Parts: sequence; C-alpha cells; structure tokens
Amino acid sequence: MSSKALTGAQIIVKSLEDLGVDVIFGYPGGAVLPIYDELHEHSKITHVLVRHEQAAVHAAEGYARSTGRPGCVLVTSGPGATNAITGLADAMLDSIPVVCLTGQVPVQLIGTDAFQEADTVGISRHCTKHNYLIKKTDDASRVVHEAFHVATTGRPGPVVVDIPKDVQIHTSENIHTGPIEHRSYRPAFKGDDAAIKAAVDLLATAKKPIFYTGGGVINSGPAASDLLRKFAKMTGVPVTSTLMGLGAYPASDDQFLGMLGMHGTYEANHAMHDCDVMVCIGARFDDRVTGRIDAFAPKSKKIHIDIDRSSINKIIPVEVPVVGDVAAVLEVMIKLWKKGKHKLDADALKAWWGEIEENRARNCLGYAKRNDVIMPQYALERLQELTKDKDVYYTTEVGQHQMWAAQYLHFEEPNRWMTSGGLGTMGYGFPAAMGVQMAHPNALVIDVAGEASIQMNIQELSTVMQYGLPVKIFILNNEYMGMVRQWQDLNHDGRYSNSYTASLPDFVKLAESYGATGLMCDRPDQLDETIIKMIETDGPVIVDCRIEKLANCFPMIPSGAAHNEMLLPDESEMQEFEGGAALV
Repeated sequence: MSSKALTGAQIIVKSLEDLGVDVIFGYPGGAVLPIYDELHEHSKITHVLVRHEQAAVHAAEGYARSTGRPGCVLVTSGPGATNAITGLADAMLDSIPVVCLTGQVPVQLIGTDAFQEADTVGISRHCTKHNYLIKKTDDASRVVHEAFHVATTGRPGPVVVDIPKDVQIHTSENIHTGPIEHRSYRPAFKGDDAAIKAAVDLLATAKKPIFYTGGGVINSGPAASDLLRKFAKMTGVPVTSTLMGLGAYPASDDQFLGMLGMHGTYEANHAMHDCDVMVCIGARFDDRVTGRIDAFAPKSKKIHIDIDRSSINKIIPVEVPVVGDVAAVLEVMIKLWKKGKHKLDADALKAWWGEIEENRARNCLGYAKRNDVIMPQYALERLQELTKDKDVYYTTEVGQHQMWAAQYLHFEEPNRWMTSGGLGTMGYGFPAAMGVQMAHPNALVIDVAGEASIQMNIQELSTVMQYGLPVKIFILNNEYMGMVRQWQDLNHDGRYSNSYTASLPDFVKLAESYGATGLMCDRPDQLDETIIKMIETDGPVIVDCRIEKLANCFPMIPSGAAHNEMLLPDESEMQEFEGGAALV
C-alpha cells in the first residue's frame, strides 16, 4: 500500500515502470489523455507515436519477438481499440506476449453508445488470451501487473486492459507490489516426470525419428534452443521447423532439413511423412504443416511437448503428451537419455539418413537463374550472402515473398526472424521492423516485403523518420498479389481476378517524399550494388526490386493434398528461360 494517493493514470504509468517497460507504442485520443499527460512527465518510458493503431500492435510484436520481453501498446477508445484488433489476433495466433492498454468512456457511460465507445472487452474476447475492464481505480495497479503476468507465462499471448477515463482521473492509495500469485491461473511449467520418461523410452525405440520444432522453442527462451541443439547432437535425429520456429536450430547444421509445411522442403515433408517416431516440440500441427490430416505421418507414434494443454490432441492424436515448458522438459529428457545410456539403432539411423539425403538431392529449392530479369530466389540468396556476417534481424510481410524469405534466408539463432504465421497478416512486416529496431537500435533490420503488402502500413514511414529508425524495406515487386495469383494459376485456370495491381506508386519517390532514401533495381547485375548501398545508407531505405512477374513459389503442397504430395518446380522452369542465358 502506498502512503500517498495517486491518480489512476499515475498508478498505471508507475506500474509499467515497475514492470520494466521501456518502450510503448501508441496513438493518443480523448479517452487516454490522462495517461498521455502522465507519460509526458516520465522519461523512463519512450513512447513511439505510430500512424495507425494496427501498426502499434505489430511494432509491439516485433519488439517482443526479438527480445523475449512483452510488448506494450496504448490506444484510445472506440476506433483506437478496434483498429488494434487485427494486431491482437495476430499476436494471439502466434503466441506473442503483448499488453494493450485501451481507453474507455467513463464507467457511467458504458453501454450508452457514447462518443467513441465500443465494447472492447467483448470485441477482443476471442482474439486475446485474456482481457480486463477496470471499474475502480483501486484495482488499476493489480490488474496491470496481472495482465503482464498472464501475457508472459504459460503459452504467451496478448492481453487487453480496458481503462475508463474516470478510473484514470480518480485517486487511490492501493499500489500493487511484489509478484503475482493468482488463485486459478497456474500454467504448467515443469512437465510430468512419468510422461517425460515415456517420451524418452519411445524415442529410444525409433528407427526413423524426427524432431518437429516450432515457435514454442523460441518462446521458451534461449536455453530451449541450446537444449534442442544439444539433444539433436546427442541423438543424431534430423530436425525440421515450422515457419515460426526458424532460428531455433541453426540452418547451417547438417541435421537441419529446412522448413516443413505447405512451402517447406521436399526432404522435410517426406521425412515427416515417413517417420516412425515424431517428437513435436513447441508446435501445434496447424493445417499448413499437416496437409490432409488423415494422411499425416500415418506410420508414426507421436510425442507432443507443449506448454498449452489445449493444443495437445486438438488436431492430431498423440501417443505421449507432455505438458510443460520446452526448456524444462528438454532438460529432463537429456538427463534421462544420459542416465539410461540410450542410443538409437545405428544401422537404422544410417539407413534413415540415406533416405533423407536421397530426397535432399532432389534440390527442391533449385530454380532457373536468368541474366535478363531478377528471380526472387536469387534476390534473397544475394540478400542472405551480403548480410550473413552482420547483426541482422528480418521481418516479412505476407505472401510469396514471405515464403521465399523463409526458404532462402538462413537463421542461425532464435529471435532473428519475425513474421506473421497463424493469421497471415499483410502489413505486419514494416511496423514489426520498427519494434525490432527500437529494441536493437544498432542492428540491421530488414523488412522483406511485397509491393501489395507494404502499402497496408506504408504510413509508418513517417514514424521511422520521426524516431530515426534506419529500417530497410526490401520490396520484391512483381506487380501482383503474388500468392493470390499463384493460387489463381493452379486452381482457377489463370483467371487473375483482382490480383494485378494496375496502379503502383513510384516507391523511390514515395520514400523521398517522407525524407527517406529510395533505390530501384531491375537487373541481376545491379543487385549486389543496390543491396550494399541499402545496407550502407544511413536512415530508412526502400528498395524497389523488380522481379520476374510470374514466378511461382515451390515446392508446394496443393490444397487438400497430403504433406508428401508436393508440387516441385516444373522441369522446364529448371532450365534456362527463353531470352535469358543462365547466370554463372
């Protein structure tokens, strides 16, 4: 208890400071002016003024994903809160810890259709881990602390705290201190010893094992990634990763099969299909991974390690469920593996790797190189090569460019790859890059974008200029909503209904209009020079990289197919294109 009465706004800002919040992304409005007035008096918290509330949440996601700490958002009532919903849904599906403070009309006006009133709690209920409506100033400190506790423990996720304006103005002496002890919210952490032993015993019998890893490994913290690497080396088991899990295991390691799923590698998807023991670590068997459920890994026994009990047996039945934190569970598994002196059947494992290498030899990520036009795969290969030795973080928008980035950029560490997985939110990458850059001011932060996606939050160029954030936007410009066009190619006989962008801005001039640097590149022999200039230029940069317009993203699992029924690039596409000799 405090001996001095504070306003609700003062209590909220003090609570944020006590919780270690150093950056908050937001946009002011009438219902949050008392909090903004208090922020004006506090230099410990940096407020980043975004140009749209959706961007505020994505920026908080980027901050959280790249640091492991929760992101924080502050928006006003009504449209401020509703504009944030897409970002909250994105954070929910990708398990990103975000606390979003929303203003609300005074308590006595709730339910009267007052100016800028919306039922924020009701609207956000289905796209947040939890939400609160604070009705008394006495509750403000406790609720804010509890919100951060809920957002960051168990399976992480977004939490909304709705704060009426009168609660911000009234005073209270009730200030929460110390750790949260909640009576009913007690997420699992350690994992059941018997379940972990059963998992180890099952793995020891495997002839064709595989580690299927996801974003939960990264969410668990750096220790989880270290333990995964250690366990993989001890056992010799091949490792694959979901889109969200890239970086948890080093891409350069021979045991890494690449990403799995709809645009995953041939070797990863076939290994998943043919395995006899699957160890799912921090992933959730989503539809982009499984393909047709009744044909998913039909001969395998499955172990599922996840901190979220509700994710286990939700989509794919498993033989051994282990509810617990990835790092905590892997630590025990390693101890039991050593204690039991377990070893996989060496001959069987050698034969299994022989099958995998045979599939790897298909070179499923090969493509026809050209000297007359930039192929998107080549652009990303050069981007990877020219940034591999730098302190670099990548974000993406959503579409073909996102999948190509996942295929051709190589991540050796966790927390270096920020993308929208579950919701597939166009417009995510640029504001996420802002959040990453705020957290890592001296790092190279690159948003791999499409010309369609980037326009969804292009207004944030104003934000990066205001705060001196040297974010680089690398646009793969094919003048199409590329993934939409690709599906129209495959499923709708090439009828490109509203997927061609007939009117595009001059991205160079657009960048310059905000005071940023714009670069354009449309030939392979210009590409390296352009990328180097982008990297070396101070401040924000947009690169308009003009790529082959009709390039498709392969490999691909077609809609309704099993995960081993993959479309590979057409053989003719692997040859030299007419009109352009292959690059040397």
